[in-house]
Amino acid sequence: MKCLQRQPKLSRSEELLHYARSQKAIQMNVKLLGMEGDTDLKFLLQGGDLLKVRSPSWKKFRHFRLQEDCQTMWHESKKPFRTNQTFSLDEISAVRMGRQSEGLRKYTEEQEEGRCFCIMFKGRRKNLDLMASSEEEAKQWVTSLNKVASNINNLSVQQRTGHWIISCLRKADKNHDEKLSQLELKNFLRLINIKVDDDYVEMLFKKCDNSKSGYLDGKEIENFYHLLTNREEIAVIYGEYAKTTGFMSPENLVDFLMKEQIEKASLADAHRIIEKYEPNENAKEKKLLSKDGFLIYMQNPEASALSSDHKEVYQDMSQPLSHYFISSSHNTYLMEDQLSGPSSTEAYIRALLKGCRCLELDCWDGSDDEPVIYHGYTLTSKILFKDAIQAIKEYAFKMSDYPVILSLENHCSVEQQKVMAHHLSSILGSALVTSPLGDGMPTNFPSPEELKGKFLIKGKRLNKLEAIFAPEAAEADDMDVTEEEESNDEDEQKAKSKKKKNLKLAKELSDMVIYCRSVHFHDFDDARQNLSFYEMASFKEGKALVLAEESANAYIRHNVDKLSRIYPSGFRTDSSNYNPVPLWNAGCQIVALNFQTACTDMDINQGRFLVNGKSGYILKPAYMTDRATEFDPITLTRGEWLKHRMLHVMIISAQQLPKVNKDKNSVVDPLVKVQVYGVPADVAEKETSVIENNGFNPTWNENFQFDVYVPELALVRFLVEDYDSMSDNDFIGQYTLPFNSLKMGYRHVPLLNKNGDVLPSAGLFVHIMVVGAE
Repeated sequence: MKCLQRQPKLSRSEELLHYARSQKAIQMNVKLLGMEGDTDLKFLLQGGDLLKVRSPSWKKFRHFRLQEDCQTMWHESKKPFRTNQTFSLDEISAVRMGRQSEGLRKYTEEQEEGRCFCIMFKGRRKNLDLMASSEEEAKQWVTSLNKVASNINNLSVQQRTGHWIISCLRKADKNHDEKLSQLELKNFLRLINIKVDDDYVEMLFKKCDNSKSGYLDGKEIENFYHLLTNREEIAVIYGEYAKTTGFMSPENLVDFLMKEQIEKASLADAHRIIEKYEPNENAKEKKLLSKDGFLIYMQNPEASALSSDHKEVYQDMSQPLSHYFISSSHNTYLMEDQLSGPSSTEAYIRALLKGCRCLELDCWDGSDDEPVIYHGYTLTSKILFKDAIQAIKEYAFKMSDYPVILSLENHCSVEQQKVMAHHLSSILGSALVTSPLGDGMPTNFPSPEELKGKFLIKGKRLNKLEAIFAPEAAEADDMDVTEEEESNDEDEQKAKSKKKKNLKLAKELSDMVIYCRSVHFHDFDDARQNLSFYEMASFKEGKALVLAEESANAYIRHNVDKLSRIYPSGFRTDSSNYNPVPLWNAGCQIVALNFQTACTDMDINQGRFLVNGKSGYILKPAYMTDRATEFDPITLTRGEWLKHRMLHVMIISAQQLPKVNKDKNSVVDPLVKVQVYGVPADVAEKETSVIENNGFNPTWNENFQFDVYVPELALVRFLVEDYDSMSDNDFIGQYTLPFNSLKMGYRHVPLLNKNGDVLPSAGLFVHIMVVGAE
């Protein structure tokens, strides 16, 4: 199908000039990507027609192609006043071949499998379900998109900055003469998030206009670029240690790493850094690190604020399951709110790709004897239970090898429970744990290591686990099937209560519950005397928070050998979240949050599980796995947990903060907040002053100090906001990490957007020092 771009008609000479400039821009961006001559990139730049699928009746051809920036995909739109639509390859989470999305499975035929593919996006953006004209063409699109997107994601900070600035320069060059007038320079500065007065623009312009021609071109634009991207704060640090004719020798670099970065470093480490990061071949040959090489190293994740050792699995994974905090989701099937939002298998995939290890499935009787998942008694849409299990199987172990817990809230009839059991068994196969590990009746949980690649079912069980080994002594417990989460709707509660009386448990499903049998919680004494290790309770957030505040030590002891699951209050109809920190402080393992809701609480959750290989399992401190522990996070008596540290943080500068206002003339007024989460004694927040009209390279050089008494439970959050005197500040970006995973010295801190995805090129430059560290 012909591409229908709605553009003014150009003369032949204008067309040729436009084509030549486009080709030049493409060549420049291809070079920046390091993909000269790449056939996959050429394929995307040429583009093609694809069938866009939205419903059984809405299937329309649209032309897709990569724009000349080699980073933005364009596709036409037939909507009035919308000549095209774009998305950045940065936004792509995955490109999946075949009918792997919910939409493609619903709206295409099985024989069309090979022609289908789906583009999944980060955040809440809907998938693009597409069909090519042939299987070969579909494979080409998938291969090309994955390859170029991966290449862009692997660009260094310097490459990203260069790519972005060149794109902004081209946008500012309104008449496309490859020159910048003083007015165009001012527009460019606004594009990169700097608002300056005319005098400053004139000063910058005159400084670079060596030819006195009244515009900048060629080398003058290059000089302006270097002036703009010069990092004075980095240059000062470099100058302190560059003692060898203006360069850093390996000895100088070791000196810097040991004195400033508080790292153990050898000459071998210095040689490796120079070899890896020095861009100047002459300097590299002489074993020297230039200022550019030093900046490249300092901006690399290797030198960031997060400990490199903690990025991999570094904790002991051989302890019982109850000794770990477990990344957990509530109402996992929902994409939005819990009253009328859509249910989707995509929600399970997104949670799993964020490292979630405990998923919730609200199961109800469906038509054609097929159980469905949705939020009962509401207008949320429904998905088939078997489709959810299939999606979970496919994505369960892509981010982590450690076990996935399927938390069943079961409202189904016995007949459809049997169907559920069949689907679990047939789809999950040998990965589903259906009997205790080892020989004989266990007395404790297996470890995450022993359960690698396994699924555990959490739900009701007709009898004790011991019945497996002594069936003659075990009688079926005629219990109600449903594990109810409390609601605040009176009619809903009545409907549930009426339904509950008629529901019983199918033996086939009951037998699949091994290590996570759901039971009612009365009190800690009763639990200690009457509950086995595998019997666990679910607590509504309100009750759990009261227990965590009034009986913290008893709660911690309870959670040494039993699991506790916490879920949000029924009042949270908008799927908002609660602060998980007080529940972790009480040793609760399964603190379930609404993963679909971007908020501070999800940021904290992501920060807690950022380390240990993003495995979704974090080992609790030793004083929270001891049955005789005296630890109480509220009273904080003396003990092994009390390790007073002084945290010193200097917020030095920020780089390339994104705009938060759609107005093209707007520029952010950034401020930085440093927040500490943990036991009540450690909770604190301090903030910098506001820098007006500069989101590109604001500088603060402001120092803060924090007392941290229980470092093993503390988290540090760097939050950047756009100041607003008339209303709440707007969120720009944040980064949260465990206190014990902080690196000391001069560090770059990446920033994540509301959805927890990295903001390309944006970051903070800070200095961190922990006094009292071992």
